[in-house]
Amino acid sequence: MTEFFAALVSGIALFGLGSYFLAGVLGAQAACVVSYLAALLAFLGLIGGGKALRSYARGAEPAEKHGAARYLSFDVDHKVVGVQYIAAAMVVFMFGGVMALIMRLELAHHGLQYLTLQQYNTTMSLHGISMVIVALIATAGGIGNFVVPLQLGARDMAFPRLNALSFWLLPPAILMLLATPFLGGLDFGWAAYAPLSTQGASLGKQMFLLAFVTAGFSSIFGGVNFVATAITMRAKGMTWMKVPIFTWSIICTAVIQIMGTSVVAASMIMVTFDRMLHTSFFDPSLGGNVLLYQHLFWFYSHPAVYIMILPALGAALEIVPTFSRKPLFGYPLAVGSLISIVILSFVVWAHHMFTSGMWALLKMPFMINTELISIPTGMFFLAVLGTLWRGKIRLDAPMIWALMETANILIGGLTGIPLADAPTDFHLHDTWFVVAHFHYTIMGGAVFGFFAAFSYWFPKMSGKKLNAALAKTQAALMFVGFNCLFIPLFWLGTHGMRRRVADFPAWMDPIQTFASLSAVIVATSVLLFLYNVITSLLRGEPAGDNPWEAKTLEWKAPSPPPHGNFKTPPAVTEDPYDYGVPAVVS
Repeated sequence: MTEFFAALVSGIALFGLGSYFLAGVLGAQAACVVSYLAALLAFLGLIGGGKALRSYARGAEPAEKHGAARYLSFDVDHKVVGVQYIAAAMVVFMFGGVMALIMRLELAHHGLQYLTLQQYNTTMSLHGISMVIVALIATAGGIGNFVVPLQLGARDMAFPRLNALSFWLLPPAILMLLATPFLGGLDFGWAAYAPLSTQGASLGKQMFLLAFVTAGFSSIFGGVNFVATAITMRAKGMTWMKVPIFTWSIICTAVIQIMGTSVVAASMIMVTFDRMLHTSFFDPSLGGNVLLYQHLFWFYSHPAVYIMILPALGAALEIVPTFSRKPLFGYPLAVGSLISIVILSFVVWAHHMFTSGMWALLKMPFMINTELISIPTGMFFLAVLGTLWRGKIRLDAPMIWALMETANILIGGLTGIPLADAPTDFHLHDTWFVVAHFHYTIMGGAVFGFFAAFSYWFPKMSGKKLNAALAKTQAALMFVGFNCLFIPLFWLGTHGMRRRVADFPAWMDPIQTFASLSAVIVATSVLLFLYNVITSLLRGEPAGDNPWEAKTLEWKAPSPPPHGNFKTPPAVTEDPYDYGVPAVVS
C-alpha cells in the first residue's frame, strides 16, 4: 500500500511540476504530453513494475503476495488482477453514473437549469467515455482475467507481468479523465471528433487524448495475453471444441482488441500531433481530411462494440445451460458465430458515417455488411432459446440477469436495423433514437451481462454467496428502471430530439421528467448492488466450491482458488456442458 501511495503522489507531482516548468519552453500542449509520459513511467516503476522487470531479467519467478494490500500493488496473480479490474470498473461506473444523473437533472425540464452549454458538453463527454471504459474492462478485463485461466485449467496467464502492466496503465488514464473538467473541459463528445479535438487551448482535451491512448495500450496488452494463454495453456484433453463458451467469447474479444485498438490509438496520436506539433492530418486548410479521423475512429469503435458485448454474450451462454441443466444448444454454431462476428465487425464501420458526406458508392456495401452481421448475432438467441427449451430452469439471480440481458440485446438489435439502412439512418442519425439503441446494446447488454457474470462467479471469487433476495431485487429494479428510462427515448428521437444538446421544446417535458425519475431507480439498484457485495463479503454464507453444480473447470478449484489454482493439473475428459454425464475432470 505504501508503494501505491508513493507512486501516486510521485506521478501527480511529476506531472504537475513538469507541465508548469516546461510550458514556457515547449508550450502548454507539448509540456502536458512530455510531463505525462514521464509521470506514467515513474508511476509504473514505483508501483512495482520496476521490480517485476528486474525479476524477469534475472529469470526469477514472480513472488507470491498475501493480504488485502496486494490489491493495491503490482501483483501478477491473474485473480488479483481480475479483482483490480472489477474494482476500477466500479469506480468509473459510479463516476459515469453521477455524470448521467447530473445530465438527467438538467434534462428533466426544458431550458438551462443548472449547467451551462459547455458544462453540459463536458458532463456528457465524461459520461460517455466513462461508460465505454466500464463496458470495455468490466467483463473482459475483470471477469475474464479471473475466470479464463481457471476455465482453461491453467496456473495463471501466459505473461503474468504483462497482465499486471495492462491493469496498472488504467489508473493514470482514469485520473486524467477525472481532471479534465478542471482544465478547460471537453466539447467534442466521447468520440473526440476532429476538428473540434484539434482546436482550442484546453488542456482537458489533451488529457482526454492521452488517457484514451494509455487505455488503448492496456487493451492491446490484455488481448495478447488472452490469446497466448488460450493457445498455449489449455488443460490436457481440452481441444478447441471443449473450450467453454465464455472463454471463446474472451478469445474473440482479444482478437478485436489486438487488431483494432492500435488504429484508434494512432488516430488519437495524430490528433495530439496536430495540437502539439501543428501537423495537418485533420486540418483541411493545410491538406488534411477530417473524414479520415472518422474512418480511423469507427474502424475500431464499431468492433469495440463487440469488445463490450461478446463477453456478455459468452457469460449468458455460460449461465443458461447451468440453470437449465441442459447442454448448450448448438455449441459449434455458437462458437462459429462468435468468430464470424469478429470477421464481420471490421467491415461495417462506415454505417456510422452515412450522413458524413463520404463517397456515396460505399453506402450500399456497408449497409449490406451491417445487415449480414445480424445473422451470427441471431445465433445467440437461437442458442439461448434452444437451451431453455424443456430445460429444468432455476431462476437464481445469475439466470435472471442473463434472461434480462437477452431481452435487452434483442431490443438493441432490432432497433439497430433502421440505423444500418442508409434511407432511415438519414432521418434518425444524431437523434435520441441512436442514444436509446446504443444504451440497449451497451448498458442493456454489456452492463447487464457484467452483473450476470459477477453474480455467477462471485462465489468462486470470494467463497461467499450474495444475498439472493437482494440480488433479485436489484435485478428487477434495474430492469424496470432501465426500460422506463430508455424506451421513451426512442419516441423522442423519432420526434426530433437531437443528441448531445441540453435544451428541447417544452412539450417534451413530461417524457423527459419521467425518464429522469427512472434514472433514479437505476441508481438505486446500483447502490443496492454495492450494499449486497459489501455485506456478503463481510458476513455472507459460505458458498462451497461449486454452489451452482456447474461442469466447467473453474468449479473444480477451491473457492476462492489458491495461488496456482489447482492442486494437480486437471485433465478434461468430457464436454463442458454434458449435464447428466458424470466426471468432467479426472
